[in-house]
Amino acid sequence: MSIFRKKSVASLMAMAADNEKGLKRTLGAGHLVALGIGAIIGAGLFVRTAAASAEAAGPSVTLSFVVAAIACAFAGLCYAEFSSMIPIAGSAYTYAYATMGEFVAWIIGWSLVLEYALGAATVSIAWSEYLNNLLGGIIPYQWCHSPFEATAAGVHGIVNLPALVILLALTLLLIKGTQESASVNAIIVFLKVAIVLLFILLGWQFIKPANHTPYFIPADAPGHLDFYQHGWGGMVRGAAIVFFAFIGFDAVSTAAQEAKNPKRDMPIGILGSLIVCTILYILFSHVLTGVANWQEFADPAKGKEASVAYAIKTYMPQFAWMTRLVTLAILAGFSSVILVMLMGQSRVFFSMANDGLLPKVFSDLHPKFRTPYKANWILFVFVGTFAAFIPGSVAGDLTSIGTLFAFMLVCLGVIIMRKTDPDHPRPFRTPFVPLFPILGMATCGYMIWTLPNDTKLSAFAWMVAGLIIYFTYSKSRSKLNQNL
Repeated sequence: MSIFRKKSVASLMAMAADNEKGLKRTLGAGHLVALGIGAIIGAGLFVRTAAASAEAAGPSVTLSFVVAAIACAFAGLCYAEFSSMIPIAGSAYTYAYATMGEFVAWIIGWSLVLEYALGAATVSIAWSEYLNNLLGGIIPYQWCHSPFEATAAGVHGIVNLPALVILLALTLLLIKGTQESASVNAIIVFLKVAIVLLFILLGWQFIKPANHTPYFIPADAPGHLDFYQHGWGGMVRGAAIVFFAFIGFDAVSTAAQEAKNPKRDMPIGILGSLIVCTILYILFSHVLTGVANWQEFADPAKGKEASVAYAIKTYMPQFAWMTRLVTLAILAGFSSVILVMLMGQSRVFFSMANDGLLPKVFSDLHPKFRTPYKANWILFVFVGTFAAFIPGSVAGDLTSIGTLFAFMLVCLGVIIMRKTDPDHPRPFRTPFVPLFPILGMATCGYMIWTLPNDTKLSAFAWMVAGLIIYFTYSKSRSKLNQNL
C-alpha cells in the first residue's frame, strides 16, 4: 500500500460536520485573533530581538522582523485558504494528508512536536526562572532546577516545581474547555500587549539616532566576519533568528474544528494576529536598538533575557519601575504561549489518532467538556517530565526549522490542491497562486539554509526517529490502510 495515500476532502468535511463526535465549536474571530497573539508574543519578542541584533543584524534587526513577517505572510495566506476550506483540527498535518499523502503528513505532524510539545516544555522552564526572579529568588535552587543543574557552590537541583505548577494549571484549564481557555488567554494578551505598548511609547523619547548608525553591522566588525554576521547577510540571518518570535500564528489553524464560523473566522484569526504582532515587533525592535547600542547586547549580563531591563535601568532610569512590569509581561507571554502550544499539540495528536497513526487514547473526548482530555494528561506527563527534570536546552533554532519546514509544505499544498481539486469551494483564496506560495517556500527555505549546521543535523536526527516510529507502528495501523 502506498505511503502517499491521501485522505479525501469529502471525508475531512464529514468529520468537521460531525458535531456529536467532534470538538465543541465555541470560538469566534476575536478569540482566534487573541489566540494567535497569545501564541506569538512571548519570550521571542523580549529575548530574540537582542540576540539577533548582537549576533547578526545590529540595528537592522527591524528589517529582519520585516523579512520574517513577509515569509510568515506568504505561509499565513496559505494557512488561511486551507483552514477556511478544510475546517478541521490538525493544522498543517491535516492539509498535507489531503494534498501530499500520509507519509508527508506524518513528517509534518512529527515536526510540529518540536514546535508545540518541546517548545511548551522549554518555555515552562523559562517561566520558572522569571517567576523566581520576580519573587526575589525566594524559591530554593533545589526546587526550581533539574537534577542535572548545580550552582558554583555545588548545590544540585531536584525538581523544577514552578514549571510543573504552570503546566498543571494550564492543562486543567484546557481540559475544562476551549472557550474558557480562550477567555483567560484574551486577558493575558491584553496585559502583555499593554506593557509592550508602554515600553514603545515611553522608550521612543530616549532613542539616540547614533545607535542606528551604521544601520547594518560593518564587514570589519570584530567577531562578525562571516557573510551572515554582517551587512545584508546578517540581516537575513537575523530574520531566521527572530522567526522564532513569530512561531504560533499557525497554532490558530489547529482550532479550526472549534471555530463557530471557520470559513470567515479562521482567515481573520490567522492574518489578523500576524498583522498586529508584526507592527508591534517592528516598533519594539526600533525602540530597543535605539535606546541601547546593539553591541551592548553581546554581553551576557545585558543581552538576551536582561536586554529590556538593562535598557530601561541604564538609559531610562526614571522609569526603572517598568522592569517589574516587563517581567510580568514576559511571564504573561510565557503563560499564553504554553497554553496555546499545549492546545495545538493536543489537537494535532487528536487528528493523528483519528487517522490511526497514533493510539486511540489521543482522540478520546471528555464526556462533558468535549475536549481531548486524555491527550492533555499524556502531554502533561511528557512535557512535565521534560520541564521538571531536564535543563531548558532545547534550541529555538531547532524549533524554527520544524516550523519553517511545515510552512514550506503548506505553501506547496495550496499549489497542489489548486491543480487536483480546483472546483472545491474556497471561502478564502490565497492571491497570486502559484507566485505567493513559491515565494513562501523560497523565503522559508532560505532561512533554514542560514541556520547553523549543528541545528540542521539535530533536526535530521529528530526526523529519523519519527520515520522509525512511522514504519514500525503507524503505517500498518493507518485507517486508510485498513479501509483499503
